[in-house]
Amino acid sequence: METRVHPPVAAALRLCLHGLMLGLLALAAAKAFTDDRPHPGAVTAVAGVLAAVYGAGAAARSVQPGTRAGAGWLAVLGVLWAALLVLSPDALWVAFPLYFLQLHLLPTRWGLPAVAVTAAAAIASFLLHGQAVTPGTFIGPLLGAAVAVATVLGYEALFRESERRRELIEELVATRAELAEAERTAGTLAERERLAREIHDTLAQGLSSIQLLLRAAERALPEDAPAAAHVHRAREAAQDNLAEARRFVRALTPPDLANGSLTAALERLSARSTTPALTVRFAVSGTPVELPTPYEVALLRTAQSALSNTVRHAGAGRAEITLSFMDTSVSLDVVDDGRGFAQDVAAAGATESGGFGLPAMRSRARSLGGTLSVESAPGQGTAVALTLPLPMGRAGREAA
Repeated sequence: METRVHPPVAAALRLCLHGLMLGLLALAAAKAFTDDRPHPGAVTAVAGVLAAVYGAGAAARSVQPGTRAGAGWLAVLGVLWAALLVLSPDALWVAFPLYFLQLHLLPTRWGLPAVAVTAAAAIASFLLHGQAVTPGTFIGPLLGAAVAVATVLGYEALFRESERRRELIEELVATRAELAEAERTAGTLAERERLAREIHDTLAQGLSSIQLLLRAAERALPEDAPAAAHVHRAREAAQDNLAEARRFVRALTPPDLANGSLTAALERLSARSTTPALTVRFAVSGTPVELPTPYEVALLRTAQSALSNTVRHAGAGRAEITLSFMDTSVSLDVVDDGRGFAQDVAAAGATESGGFGLPAMRSRARSLGGTLSVESAPGQGTAVALTLPLPMGRAGREAA
């Protein structure tokens, strides 16, 4: 008889149960001879058969809780025990280990009636053998049944609680590992983005200015001037290094942006986030224009962070991402119909900790001179809006 995956103490309990069953059977057989009971040979034979059947079932792997093999084994034990009860009044003590077997192998809805029938049979054996009927005649078997029921059900409750705690600990350990990996990944991406921004805003812009100045100097110099060749080579070197700097910026850009435009990256984000429980839609308002890399990174990361909050915390059924291009600014709106939260929580930026929370989104917006607003209320969904001023108006860009 294999047990379910219980703590090690279960092995000791099973051994005690086996010893109790075999000891009580040996006691019934011995008393049949020592007390001059009738049919001592038959009592010994039935007790021996019962012990053999019990040992075979205890060793069989097919005898499992809730299986037909387990129920059949219990039925055979019950029949043999009933025969032993008819032959010897001492067999009634075997009812106690039978209680535990019935509660362990049978579902609760069948185990409790089986225990009641076993207790009734033990009480009936007193009357069958003409024993003196006293209150103990009824209290003994019933009290033993009550103790067995309380012990087994209590142990099962403790085991279930232990299993829940074990599973919770495993989940916490796995979650901690995932969070650590996410923090490492977030730190790596943040550093890559910072380097890309620094290269773009310093080296690339400086090299671009040098190239423009050298081009102007080249135009101002006479064609036969001795310095003209040096200026030309310097301009070509600046141009080559500017191209190299831009390649570095592209290499450090988030993969979603490296594989296409910001609009395409947001479309892929919406498609990846859509599940049977959540529908995410993406829309573009206005005429798309080319944005600096730091702007695209900020918009994409804000959309990822806001949508991550929606998936994990909002319980929403629908979310919409809107990218709006205006004359002097670009804005990103992420709106969901989830449970929302109190505005004071949003003001404190305490919906979560780490690099993907509201404080990080606000910091990213401030670094580019933009603003981040959050509108939410319990039961009314959440709207996150990031607005970034463009370096120059659309009219200025078109004129350029």
